[in-house]
Order: sequence, then C-alpha cells, then structure tokens
Amino acid sequence: MQSDGMAKQIAKWIALGALFLVPIMPLIVANGYFFPFITGKAFYFRILVEIAVAAWAVLALLDKEYRPRFSWVGAAVVAFVVWMFIADAFALNAAKAFWSNFERMEGWVMLIHLLGFFFAAGAVLRVGKKWRAWFLWSLIVSLYISGHALFQLAGWAPIHQGSTRIDASLGNSAYLAIYFLFNVFIALWLALTEKYSWLKWSLIALAVLEAILIFFTETRGTIVGLVLALALAALLTAVTAGKRARQGAALALALIVILAGSFYLARNSSFVQGNHVLQRVASISWADLQVRRTIWHMAFQGALERPIVGWGQEGFNYVFNTYYDPSLYHQEQWFDRAHNAFIDWLSAGGVPAFLLYLSLFGSAIVLLWRSSELSRPERIALTAALVGYAVHNLFVFDNLYSYVYFFALLALIDSQVARPLTQLENAPEITSTDGVTYALPIAVAVAGVLIWFVNVPGMQVATKLITALSPSPVGISGNLATFQELAAHPAFAAQEMREQLVSFAMSVVQSSQATDTEKQQAFSFAVSEMKKQIASYPLDARGHLELFYVYRAAGDSANALTEIQAAIALSPSKEGMWIEAGVTEWDAGNTKAAQADFNTAYQLGPQFTDLALYAAAGDIAAGDSAAADKVLMAAFGTTNVNSDILAAAYYRAKDWPHLIRIWKMRANKPDATVESWFSLAAAYYASGDRANAIATINTAVKLFPDAASAGASAIKQILQGK
Repeated sequence: MQSDGMAKQIAKWIALGALFLVPIMPLIVANGYFFPFITGKAFYFRILVEIAVAAWAVLALLDKEYRPRFSWVGAAVVAFVVWMFIADAFALNAAKAFWSNFERMEGWVMLIHLLGFFFAAGAVLRVGKKWRAWFLWSLIVSLYISGHALFQLAGWAPIHQGSTRIDASLGNSAYLAIYFLFNVFIALWLALTEKYSWLKWSLIALAVLEAILIFFTETRGTIVGLVLALALAALLTAVTAGKRARQGAALALALIVILAGSFYLARNSSFVQGNHVLQRVASISWADLQVRRTIWHMAFQGALERPIVGWGQEGFNYVFNTYYDPSLYHQEQWFDRAHNAFIDWLSAGGVPAFLLYLSLFGSAIVLLWRSSELSRPERIALTAALVGYAVHNLFVFDNLYSYVYFFALLALIDSQVARPLTQLENAPEITSTDGVTYALPIAVAVAGVLIWFVNVPGMQVATKLITALSPSPVGISGNLATFQELAAHPAFAAQEMREQLVSFAMSVVQSSQATDTEKQQAFSFAVSEMKKQIASYPLDARGHLELFYVYRAAGDSANALTEIQAAIALSPSKEGMWIEAGVTEWDAGNTKAAQADFNTAYQLGPQFTDLALYAAAGDIAAGDSAAADKVLMAAFGTTNVNSDILAAAYYRAKDWPHLIRIWKMRANKPDATVESWFSLAAAYYASGDRANAIATINTAVKLFPDAASAGASAIKQILQGK
C-alpha cells in the first residue's frame, strides 16, 4: 500500500468506525456520572463526532469527492447553527447558552457537533455508499432497545422513571418514544427497498413491534405523530403509486381513519378507561393541554420582548420567571423548556431561529420530492418520518438522540441532492506525502485537543459531583473537600454544582451528627458560592432563591428575607416565593408582614385552597379573625376547617376555642390516633380548662390502653400546673 493510499484508508476507516459507533449511543448509561442517562450519551457522541470530523477533514484534503456540496438543506442547517451562535452570544447567561448543563447537555456545543456530524456523515457515508448499512445497524441496536422495553413491560427490568411508562436505557419515556418513531419509518423505508424477502419481512416486523411499543411509552404527542405519519404515508402512496399499491394504500388509510375514529368514540367506555395505557391516550384533548398552552403563551410573551435574538439556549428560565402565570402554582416550579420544540427555538433564538428551524423541515421535504435520486418509497417513508417528528415536537422538547436521527436524515437527503461547489472542487488535493506527513498527525492532534478541552473537564466534574454527594469515608469533611475542588476549577456546570452544594450544606446544617465546625464550614462555603453565582447572573431568580434556602436553614432570617425579596422582584407572580417570604416573616415574629405576603400569594391564585389556608392563617396570627373567616368561607364554604396551618395560627393568636375545635375534629375521626387526643388535651390545658384536659386524657387511655403510663404522667403534670 502506498503512502497516499495508506493515509486515505486510515482516515476513511477511522471516520466510518466513529460514525458506525454513533447508533450505539442509546445503550450508554454512565452510572458514575451526574445525570447518567444524559451525560454519558452526550460525551460519547461528542467524542465520536470530533474523531469523525477530524478524519473527514483529512479525506476532504486528499479527495475532492469528500468535500462539502451545496443544497438548500445544507444551507438551512449551516444558517441555523450560525444564527444560534449569534443568539447565544447575546444571551443573559451566555456560558450556559453555549455549554448547557448536565441535565440537558445541549447548548451551542451540541449544535456545532450536530453540524459536524451532518457534514462528516453526509460525505463519508455518501462516498462509501454506506447510508443503508448505517441505518440497518441502527435498527439492530433498536432491536436490543426493544427487548429491554419488553423486559420492562414484563416486569423483568425496572422502569427508571418509577412509573408504568417504559423508558429502556434512554431513561425517559418521551425520549424512547421518538427514538422508536424514527425507527418505525426507517425500517419501513428499508423494507420497501429491500430485495431479500427474509430481511424485508424482518424489517416490517420490527416496525410493527416498535410502533406498538410507542403506545406503552404513553407519550401522547408521539402517538399522535405516529398515527398522522402513517396516515400521510398511506395517502401519499394512494396518490403517487401504481394502481395495485394505490388500492392497498387507500384501504390502509381507511382502516387508520376507522380505528382512530372508533377509539375516539369509545374513549369513555369501561374498556378504554379500565386500561391505563388506553386511558392515557384517550385523555388527549385541547383542555388537557391547558398547562402547556399556558407555558406556550408565556414563551410568546418572552419572544415579544426579545424577538430578534431571543433569550439564548437554556434561557427559558428567564422567560418562565418573568412571565410566570400563577395558574401553574401546582405544577413544576422551574420549567426550563416550553415543551414545544418550535416554540423553544423561538424563545432561544427569536423569530430568525424559528424560521430557520422550520426551513430544516421545509427544505428537506421539498428536496425529497424534487430529487430524482430517491425512489418513491424513500420519499414517502422519509416524509412520514419528518412529519411524525414534527408533530411529536409540537408537544415536547427535543433530546440528543432525536437530534441525531433528525440530522442523519437531513444529511442523507443532502447527500442525495447536493451538487459540487466549484470553488471546493477546483481546490487542489494535497499530495500523498503530505497526507501522511502533515494531515493525519495534525488531525490526530486537533481531535485530541478537542476531546481534552471540550469533554474531559465536564466528564471529571460529572464524576466528582457524584463523589461529593456520596457518603465519604472520612465524613463530611471529605465531601466538603470534593466540593471545594470542584469550585476551584469551575466547568460549564458550575450552577448545578453550586445548587447541589446548597442541598448538601442544608443537610449538614440540619444534621444532628455534624459538628458545629462542619455546619459553619458547609454554610459559609455554600453562601460564598451562591454569592458568586448571583454576582455573575443577578437577573436569575433561582440563584437568589437557592441562597435564601441556605440562610433560612442556618436560621439567618434577615439575610434570608433579603434574598427571597430579590427573587420576588424578579418573579413577582410566583405564589410559592410569597409563601416562602411569609413563612420566614412568621418565624421571625413579624406577623403583619407574614399576613401581607400570604394574602398576596392568595390574591395571585385564589383558586388554590392551600393558599387560602395560608392567607387565613396570616390574618389569624395578625389578629384579624374576620378577614380569616371571609377567606375560609370563600374557599371552603365553612370556617370549620381542619388544617395544621390554621392550628399553628390559632395557637400563635391564643385563639383556644378555634384550636380546640380543630383537635376535636381530628380526635373524633375513626382513624384518630392517641396523639390527636393528647393534642386536644394540650389545647384544653393551654386555654386554662384543666378539667376537660384531664377528661380528654382519660378518654384517650380508654381508647388506647397502651397509653396509660403516658396519660398518667400527663395528668400528674396538669395537676401540678406544669
């Protein structure tokens, strides 16, 4: 083998090896990493792409066949990634916009790796005619994933989300659903163009299996996407195919419509409602999307404020805080996505990003149907896959492997329709000697540098964070030492590290096993790190709230109030923050301030009865029983409400009749405990009614003979006036 042949062969097989290892990514679960289902897959993908791109660059220098070509799909992909670089540079938290965090592992770093994957896969798999083999290999991996999902259904493998919704090794049922949806249509595409009968029917069987498994993920948006994509495939076949195929497609379309219609009509039947999977699918409705529609509305408000560059990737939390809708009080308090990929990109990159994201779908579908390089079955299957994916994205946010499949399909289409660029075609190929002497060594060095600086620091933090949170052989000091090491060398996930430090410090401060020195060290360190976070990103309400938690855990009410008030200023419609402020004021003895905070929360969300309880408790503690009764009547239709919050307020206000009434309700319940009776006795005693206190204890002893000794002791203390 000559030197030029050697360089080209080495680069080609390195590129192919890296690309063919990408489909294994769903199997990667890095249990030693923070967020093991996400981080391991992302680092694995990034490293493979960096290797593949380095090898592809060598191939492009050696052989013009590997050089980028032009298509409108490729132009849309490049424009989208370039625009998001600009948008992320203008983000309020540009570092997070570029690097993301462990929970998502996205950011612009993900986009540039996807762009590299797009170019490397498009060129290397096109020239080597390996696209079909790559997708077949991907389907073989998906067969293993299907087996894992079947084991979960059978109860032989745990479901990681702790529910009935299968998630296999992806760790999230929605991620598994879109993974299967892509594979369904890829399997059908390959089956329809396969000449070997045994493989054709094997692929069809796999498509059917994974279509069924989508239902057991109970991801309703993906199920809708699957049904609509199948219907579209049948419709396109009926319109474009030969007579015999048209008849079969028309029959399939009619069957889909009949089955979907019948299911809709039977959605309230005992059969559907009695099956957990069918019941969840049947619950699809516009009203059921109320929470997401509220979040979408908030996202649109944020887009109106920053319509050109948006808020940057990972910037939705600013929108969520600023435009928070109080109706979300009982939902998650920290949405970081709009749960609609199209709206997410509108929020992240403004109107240009939204239009460019749409252009990825539009250009791909248009070129599919204009190209003579692709057969009709390919066009139909790939169109259905893209449409099904788009429908799925209307209801959820994206994930790494759905991005990989999406960009793989875009690269496939680009590789089939792109035309050479004259400038690149005319650029000279490097000599064979240069290929071995310069190109390969430089590519290896560049790939090594990228792997080291882009991935290794994050991988180290992901493992050390697990160490910091796990019991240390030397005790709390060992955990603190690990956190200090992490803080000394902050990586892209500094915010996550600091928030985990806050949780750790709070547990130390509240632990009876920790020494005073350890408590002070943990407290001081957490405060110091969160102050750094706030100094860097003062407009992020979450940072102030995290620092509030540290101060409150340590009993520093003054500083805690300062931080919660700063958080409220940034997110004034969040009832939970007003409640936190009120509780802190309450504990500090400022009942008037607590009353105002609790009532503000209630005014924001008057439909929530627990907020009504806080408002009434604030009124009671402040001595305004009339206002409390008005709130209780509006929320419950009675002032006789059994509530711990009210009991604490009555005790603070020394309103013994109301406190006694609450404990009477509890003591007279069929499932009342001896503690309820003793608490009733304590309420009587606090009111000065010793006779009823003793009588209540005697009743408790009759009902619970095991409490005789404790009852006798309590009566003795009452008689002694203690």
